[in-house]
Amino acid sequence: MSLLPFEHPFLSGLFGDSEIIELFSARSDIDAMLRFEVALAEAEAEAGLIPADAAASIVTGLSAFSADMTALRDGVAKDGVVLPELVRQLRSAVGGPAAERVHYGATSQDVIDTSLMLRLKAASEIIVSRLGRLADGLDALSSRDGKERLMGYTRMQAAIPITVADRVRSWAEPLERHLFRLENYAQNGFAVQFGGAAGTLEKLGDKAETVRAILATRLGLTDKPQWHSQRDGIAEFGNLLALTTGSLGKIGQDIALLAELGGEIRLSGGGSSSAMPHKQNPVSAETLVTLARYNAVQLSALHQSLVHEQERSGAGWMLEWLVLPQMVTATGNALLVAERLVAQIDKLGSTES
Repeated sequence: MSLLPFEHPFLSGLFGDSEIIELFSARSDIDAMLRFEVALAEAEAEAGLIPADAAASIVTGLSAFSADMTALRDGVAKDGVVLPELVRQLRSAVGGPAAERVHYGATSQDVIDTSLMLRLKAASEIIVSRLGRLADGLDALSSRDGKERLMGYTRMQAAIPITVADRVRSWAEPLERHLFRLENYAQNGFAVQFGGAAGTLEKLGDKAETVRAILATRLGLTDKPQWHSQRDGIAEFGNLLALTTGSLGKIGQDIALLAELGGEIRLSGGGSSSAMPHKQNPVSAETLVTLARYNAVQLSALHQSLVHEQERSGAGWMLEWLVLPQMVTATGNALLVAERLVAQIDKLGSTES
């Protein structure tokens, strides 16, 4: 059993997203860390900082690496981060003179943060794709039912008639803006982290910027100076997630209210009741509201993690680990639920004048 509903044996039926969750698995994290260490060795060899044969030995030695997870867990308990034990295992796997060149000039946070960027970039691509599909679904709904009538409500009171197209537009336009924001963020938001012990890359001398640029290119990330204690980019991405789920929550809330009134929407695939078999509960709509509120709360914690003291932090950094993966998963799940919900709308609006 998991403490998190996203991976719970049965609650994951409501909140799970296997595609996103896999990106935050230990296996994916270690794979991304290995990508960093291999790319770092190659970049340093290209810049003339380490021998080419040492880089080749590192690439070969790590190609079939399998981590001792028990030792990693014990190492984290002692060191607070996985890298000291992981680097020990990596150097053992490489062996020979090249072993000491593994992780040369880097610090634990470089590897962990770059691993995060690699996986957030992959998650963002999934989220953008799903936003696109949802936009297509809303467009199809508007094309089918857009001329039908709905009662417009202001402050929870019946106001004047509107069309389905009017209501769907209020759902779709924020999502289009979020899609634009995410695509814009992807242009330079997923940056390599490489600063060494205190952000100065002191071991690399005048080759530091060259190595960082090569490293970023090899990993498909943006080249930026170290951002160990500058976490505004992380908070900005979290805000995009919360904005997305908030707008999906608005869709869910509207559909739940339409289902409550009953006359202007026909849904298929609603949830059943153990006590009242005649009911079809708007489970998907309610889930969207829940996830919107969940991410709104988590965003405040992510903003707390902006407080990174001096050159590098432990406390603020660990808080990100407890919050950000869940926000990404909640967003991915919400998009899947929203896409399914829109497809379940058999009829929206009324032809009555």
